[in-house]
Amino acid sequence: MKLNLLLTMALPIAMYAQDTVAVASFEEYPNTFSSGSAHVEKFDNNARKFNDWSISIGGGTALMQSADLTSFYDNKINWGWNAYVSLDKQINHTFGLSVQYQMGKTTQQGVADTKSWENAVLKHTGRKVAAGNWGVGEATTEYHQVNILGDINFSNLLRRVDNHSPYRWALHGYAGIGLQGYKTNFQDQSSRWNNPLDIEQKLDVASFYYLGGAGLRYKISKIVDIEARVMYHITGDDEFDGAGWENSLVKSGVGVPREVDYPYNFIKKNNSDNFMTANIGLTFKLGKHLSHQTWHDPLQEVYYRTALLENRAIDLVVCKNGDADNDGVCDDWDRQLDTPAGARVDGAGVALDMDLDTVIDLYDKCVTVPGPVENNGCPTANLQTITEEINKDFEGIEFALDKAVIRPQSFEKLNHAAEIIKTLNSSDKFLVIGATDTRGSEAYNKSLSQKRADAVVQYLVSQGVSAGMLIAEGRGESDLKYPECEPATKCPEWKNEANRRVYFKQK
Repeated sequence: MKLNLLLTMALPIAMYAQDTVAVASFEEYPNTFSSGSAHVEKFDNNARKFNDWSISIGGGTALMQSADLTSFYDNKINWGWNAYVSLDKQINHTFGLSVQYQMGKTTQQGVADTKSWENAVLKHTGRKVAAGNWGVGEATTEYHQVNILGDINFSNLLRRVDNHSPYRWALHGYAGIGLQGYKTNFQDQSSRWNNPLDIEQKLDVASFYYLGGAGLRYKISKIVDIEARVMYHITGDDEFDGAGWENSLVKSGVGVPREVDYPYNFIKKNNSDNFMTANIGLTFKLGKHLSHQTWHDPLQEVYYRTALLENRAIDLVVCKNGDADNDGVCDDWDRQLDTPAGARVDGAGVALDMDLDTVIDLYDKCVTVPGPVENNGCPTANLQTITEEINKDFEGIEFALDKAVIRPQSFEKLNHAAEIIKTLNSSDKFLVIGATDTRGSEAYNKSLSQKRADAVVQYLVSQGVSAGMLIAEGRGESDLKYPECEPATKCPEWKNEANRRVYFKQK
């Protein structure tokens, strides 16, 4: 019941929203529910029943993860912070877009890789320089970003349409691109370097970066959601952490500038300083409707209407004029009001006559073979003709080698023979005769032919033939179709094969 109702209602509800506007024109909204009696409205922004705009805010920590200087140093974590605000637009129930602004600060440390620095100096200048004493480099980076973020709602994407459980948790995946600007302050209090280094990147078209991540969202109410979100930021910039800058030794490749005393850029070889953020945020859903498209189940209205129809008490009047012949077809449209009890009928209440011989199936003893009324619907024919027809089916019946086991490929022939035999008078007697060729002893052939005749009789009886009509008789090699094949070596194989047979004969 539920499946039928769901299939009937899902398509029109997906395309059109119910409303109180009556539509009288079939051409305006051409579907099966718009004949004028249904109240439908084309699905557009005015007809939708959910909100699709929201504002999100949040904040948390920012940690430099993959760079020369990182937030994870000496078994300690140098915590940073970040905050964001975004304007969100839900495109459909599985995908949305956000314009987001984020700002934050990372704190990172690292020890210079003096060995790599010495090798780089030697490679670029030919000079062998001793590294000397260096301390721990420390830096802070204050950044701000503007990005466009795509949002895939995996829970909506993978949600089963027959899931009736409360829908309050959702897993989201994020990916986007944006622009960033930052200011980095680097310091090393060692004897080799004690001056702060400031690096600044303006927010412009040359400051592209990429980000991606995931979030777990919980619906607190129809207005507010809370979300735990983790994002990974790929800056594409080797100067973000403060350990490298535009005139560094590796980038310039010429001479030994003042920055030769700055080996922190050799800690890692990657040219992108990447960091991660972990946030807790709130989403405020905007609009007048009860549900937001982020949480909207496209079939929830179908389920609601299905439940209403299933629980609705419908008082139907069936068979106003009754069913006099009790054939299951109301007299209102029964074309045969006196159908015999037990007869199968069609939709109009007419008794079935499968072979169209004017004898209804209830009284027809040969339902699939036409015959006259006086013979109970079975065909009349002389026994000689019928015997010949049966023997056509018996020709070529195959048995397993030296056994009385009928091979399956012979079943179709025997089935047809059984249908014909069942049309005969059950008081008639017939022989099912088994015969062999002259190979083997006479006693063995006699026994084998009797067993094969018995097997054929048993099969015909299993198909509905009266057991009293058939007598199995094994004649062995005494009943050769080709008598000249004595011994068998005197004849070609096809004649010997013809001598190995079972045939039908009136007693």
